[in-house]
Amino acid sequence: MKQSEKKRSQRETLSKVFRYIKKYWFYLILSIILAAVSVVLTLYVPILTGDAIDYIIEEGFVEFGPILAILKKMAVVVLFTAVAQWVMNICNNKMTYHVVRDIRMEAFEKIEHLPLAYLDSNSHGDIVSRVIADVDQFAEGLLMGFTQFFTGVVTILGTLFFMLAINIKITFVVVLITPLSFVVAAFIAKKTFSMFQLQSKTRGEQTALIDEMIGNQKVVQAFCHEREAMEQFDEINERLKKCSLRAIFYSSTTNPSTRFINSLVYAGVGVTGALAAIRAVSGFSVGDLSCFLSYANQYTKPFNEISGVITELQNALACAARIFELIEEEPEVSDAQDAVSLKHVDGSVDLEHVYFSYTPKQRLIEDFNLNVKPGQRIAIVGPTGCGKTTLINLLMRFYDTDKGQIVVSAHPIRSLTRESLRSAYGMVLQETWLKHASIRENISMGKPEATEEEIIAAAKAAHAHGFIKRLSNGYDTVIGEDGGSLSQGQKQLLCITRVMLCLPPMLILDEATSSIDTRTELRIQNAFARMMKGRTSFIVAHRLSTIREADIILVMKDGHIIEQGNHEELLAGGGFYANLYNSQFAK
Repeated sequence: MKQSEKKRSQRETLSKVFRYIKKYWFYLILSIILAAVSVVLTLYVPILTGDAIDYIIEEGFVEFGPILAILKKMAVVVLFTAVAQWVMNICNNKMTYHVVRDIRMEAFEKIEHLPLAYLDSNSHGDIVSRVIADVDQFAEGLLMGFTQFFTGVVTILGTLFFMLAINIKITFVVVLITPLSFVVAAFIAKKTFSMFQLQSKTRGEQTALIDEMIGNQKVVQAFCHEREAMEQFDEINERLKKCSLRAIFYSSTTNPSTRFINSLVYAGVGVTGALAAIRAVSGFSVGDLSCFLSYANQYTKPFNEISGVITELQNALACAARIFELIEEEPEVSDAQDAVSLKHVDGSVDLEHVYFSYTPKQRLIEDFNLNVKPGQRIAIVGPTGCGKTTLINLLMRFYDTDKGQIVVSAHPIRSLTRESLRSAYGMVLQETWLKHASIRENISMGKPEATEEEIIAAAKAAHAHGFIKRLSNGYDTVIGEDGGSLSQGQKQLLCITRVMLCLPPMLILDEATSSIDTRTELRIQNAFARMMKGRTSFIVAHRLSTIREADIILVMKDGHIIEQGNHEELLAGGGFYANLYNSQFAK
């Protein structure tokens, strides 16, 4: 990335951050006011100290009365300063974590509305890293910025004003040397931004790998992939170490560099001030010198803090840029403005000249036509990759067709709201999904208002009631992420129970009984038969024994329907289906 592009990227990211901060302008203004108050009070203390020193006239001659009065005044000033800084920190914390909360909420909401294509093509671990790790890094930088930046700027301006009021010539010495701090800080900031950006990207890559390995540890161990996984992790970890070390090295040079310049400033003030005090130039006293040295120290200190803040902000902005990339991703195509809710579902489904492919270069479904009458059971079979699951994705409108249209109950699905379309289907997939919650909550996901009796009836119909009652807390048993310690078959039974509880007008069963033993499968097939009665059903199956009773069997190959008919007709035809069926049941 060119330098001009980097600067533009930083400016754009910063302007986006300010858009979030704008909502909390009250905390921002109050924080600035309190920063000014605490700085002014802090700068008033050296004046009091200088006055107290001037009352120590010589050995054995000290005016204790005025000194005591000054000490009392100093105690009050220090107390008010502490209160102002405490309230300022509260404002900064509230502002920072409100902004972080808003960004995380917006990021999570965006994930809910991202097209399935984005989630399919991007690492889940990297998305998690953006929402969790990058937002945390951003929060740290933002909090440091609010806490130290305002105070630092006001301190520089305040000390400059007080020093000018005491002695203009010595102030000129301070101002002459100070710009070196800005030069050093600017040079380091340029170096660190790209490195922190690379660090965030590599950290996301590492999170993605860890997430992938933990989620599939059984497969990793079953195929003895541990060494390769470790090597891959080591390679990413090594890259993360290198870019982190480089980023930290450059950022860590900020403090010693600016401290060296600050020491030059302090030494310059000390020498010129001491000479002025000895010569009593313009009534410059020892007390004034003490006050000036304190101001010189306070004047240079914020340069350390601000340069540190700038370095930290480089990291924060690099992380913020990754978050905003996610937030600004194109969402799923919105429902049409005149989209209507699907209320009266008769179960008819028509696919008219449908074309679809995941990538333009690789064709999948071409000129697909299908007419499904209400209440029909449609089985879809064919070799792997022929488009069976893709067809389900199109019916549910997880993906939109490239050409042609799908019509449900006389409504083109693009003219319907997604929510009403999807609620018209009940779907059981081969890949089960259960959330970290109780068995009851998982079953009632599609019907939260379901009664206990309805939940138990659905579980009995799905033959899940028996194993649920054997669990430690029955229906109140809390299961872990993706079903925890439940077997694959038990998880699938719970997913079937979930659909049986809703009883939607149409059903999609994509290898719904693939992980269930044969005896239980026969029982569930009977339950499905009762459930499918009068309901339009789409059944994707590899085991052809489960689809004999289907009204229509669609045989797909390379995105096309190559055969169509019921079980007997297709067997009699002696085509692709007959060969497929005979290969499974050959004697």
